[in-house]
Amino acid sequence: MKNFELKSMVRPNIWELKPYSSARDEFTGDEGIFLDANENPFGERNRYPDPHQRELKKALSNRNNIPVDNIFIGNGSDEVIDIVFRVFCEPLEDSVIICPPTYGMYEVSANINNVNIIRIPLNDEFELNTELILSESAKCIFICSPNNPTGNNLKNIEKILDQFNGIVMVDEAYIDFSDSKGFVDAINRYPNLIVMQTFSKAWALAKARVGVAYSNKDIIALMDKTKPPYNVSGFNQQEAINALSDSDKFKERVDLILEQRNLLVKELTKLPFVKHIYPSDANFLLVKMSDADAIYKYLVSNKVIVRNRATVVPGCIRITVGSPEENAQLIEVLRNYKD
Repeated sequence: MKNFELKSMVRPNIWELKPYSSARDEFTGDEGIFLDANENPFGERNRYPDPHQRELKKALSNRNNIPVDNIFIGNGSDEVIDIVFRVFCEPLEDSVIICPPTYGMYEVSANINNVNIIRIPLNDEFELNTELILSESAKCIFICSPNNPTGNNLKNIEKILDQFNGIVMVDEAYIDFSDSKGFVDAINRYPNLIVMQTFSKAWALAKARVGVAYSNKDIIALMDKTKPPYNVSGFNQQEAINALSDSDKFKERVDLILEQRNLLVKELTKLPFVKHIYPSDANFLLVKMSDADAIYKYLVSNKVIVRNRATVVPGCIRITVGSPEENAQLIEVLRNYKD
């Protein structure tokens, strides 16, 4: 983005905000008698976690060759989304662009923060309507790639980064299941870029609620001073660190999910009521059925829970790739379905 001025993008009260200074901001050592944070001196879980997630950021920095100052850790990706609204969007004044069908929390968070929404739907190929996007004036745009629920990597993101006069949030929750390298390496080329990732999908830590944002250090500093002081628990930080330390298990699981995704496509294609399987770069498949509502209810009655997306993409259900045993059970149940 040419002539980008960060200060003009940020809410004035956030730019001037003096962040809360916790006890762990004033003293960062690990040894001593800690009488500074009004903690209970007894128990094994009595101390506050590191508010800056230093060890986790260092592990991510080493893995991705990204400086620690370019990394933000959130209480799940949903907190990252909310922080972006808080930093950049003035309630009742600013607008954001979302491109449905896409992840629903962008709209929910916009509504919570009282920010106007400009909806520019994906085209018939589930790609960005680039020219229409660039014709609008908005503070931020939220782009999910690979997109949820369609599953595809979106094209023309670089054109948006070059020409959109605002913050571009690229949500890469599913990037580890894709052949695309994503946009983390581009954060130094585009001062308006924020890339969001998560430990909930490929890292198998949905229960832990750890989201990550990568951006230039000035945007990260603004996000850090806007978040609550102890936003990610010590338990969850440690779970993420442990996961990062076992790259072999990570790769093994991702490879198996990709293998199973291909198998599901092969088996679903044989079913007469499956009308179309959209290409997927994620760990799920968007499948058009002859009667999505009926098939969804049938699966639920057989204790196989998928997501009915017919209200978002007509006629479609979304199927997460499960374990080999779960996928085999899904196919077996579907084979017994009668129109």
